Amino acid sequence: MTTVRFIDLFAGIGGIRKGFEQACIERGLSPDCVFTSEIKPYAIDVLKQNHPHEDICGDITKVNAEEIPDFDFLLAGFPCQAFSSAGKRLGFQDTRGTLFFDVERILKEKQPFGFVLENVEGLVNHDRDNPRDPIGRTLSTILEHIEALGYKVNWKVLNAKYFGVPQERKRIYIIGTKTDKPDMNGFEIKETVLNEVLEHGLETAETNFTKLLLSHYSVEQLCGKSIKDKRGGINNIHSWDIELKGPISEKQRELMNRLLKERRKRKWAEEFGIDWMDGMPLTLDQIRTFFDDKNLEEMLEDLAEKRYLVKEHPKKKDGNRRVQDDSLPLGYNIVAGKMSFEVNKVLDPKGIAPTLVAMDMQHLYVPDGNGIRALSLREGLRLFGYPDDYKFNVSKEDGYDLLGNTVVVPVIKAVADRVLDIYLTKVK
Repeated sequence: MTTVRFIDLFAGIGGIRKGFEQACIERGLSPDCVFTSEIKPYAIDVLKQNHPHEDICGDITKVNAEEIPDFDFLLAGFPCQAFSSAGKRLGFQDTRGTLFFDVERILKEKQPFGFVLENVEGLVNHDRDNPRDPIGRTLSTILEHIEALGYKVNWKVLNAKYFGVPQERKRIYIIGTKTDKPDMNGFEIKETVLNEVLEHGLETAETNFTKLLLSHYSVEQLCGKSIKDKRGGINNIHSWDIELKGPISEKQRELMNRLLKERRKRKWAEEFGIDWMDGMPLTLDQIRTFFDDKNLEEMLEDLAEKRYLVKEHPKKKDGNRRVQDDSLPLGYNIVAGKMSFEVNKVLDPKGIAPTLVAMDMQHLYVPDGNGIRALSLREGLRLFGYPDDYKFNVSKEDGYDLLGNTVVVPVIKAVADRVLDIYLTKVK
């Protein structure tokens, strides 16, 4: 059996490795990870749970490339945060100072047969001068640097929802080999829904917030609904719909829904003589033009006292900020903050999940029996295509953080297939 040696950089919890190993094994190849690098302690803990006999190297920037064992493939989900803001003016002219530089210097020193890289979709347009340009200067420079090392490179943005995972997740995959440019077209489409990954019979949430939700809506009615005050629509539930901040009348609820839409109209900014912004405070007289009720002021004041509304002045531009202009009349506006509520969305088991991000995974809930609950860590792993025997013994908080930054295993397997196809024609 042919052994394929590889290294795993910025390994996270090992998703790129898992997909690559699956692709190797399916072809009768023996995958051998000869070097792993990761710095996050609880990610390292997960790696050791799944690969207990291996050593994990820490900061890759402090490792000399010549000290790394020889290998056939480099795998890396290199972080995107490190790209220099100086590139906004000068372009990504040099990879030094970014973590891609470490990928480049290791490829240059070790000259493996190929590589698989993964990054956020935003890398495609990062530092793009002209909106008509197909890619930005950052990606262009990355490709140029890899090609200069003698690699035939290809890339594509792929969506996980077409690879048998019920999650909307677009990422760029950059792959290449020394001999041939890999094909990135014609992947088999596989689609599924959340129901296929959900567990059942787990403990549901019993908080004041979830009790309020379930006192106003059935579990079935909650499926697919977002809970936020910034937008309207049939798939949105607001704080006033569940009387979160205190009881209100049907008339007040109707007023809130009208105000939510009206405050976004540009005509109000023209009346104030200021630049339009999405969601402006409106005065009593302005509100009366679309909601005339003899008790309007009393209703508005009650809503403001209960903090469904806030009284504020329209805002004007002050450099890059907007500040209240107290020369303009005081008005009423919807109180809305980012991730305001305990539950941001109740996922529909017949649909798919949005792109899972570390900071808001804890706010995504699913139905379970007669209640709702947060996603379990096992469900989270399944949403990224990890097999059920993958060990993930971490706290829920750390688990959400790790999952929000991991890769989708089946997509990695699919792109790894393409470089391994080329590899097999060369080693036989």
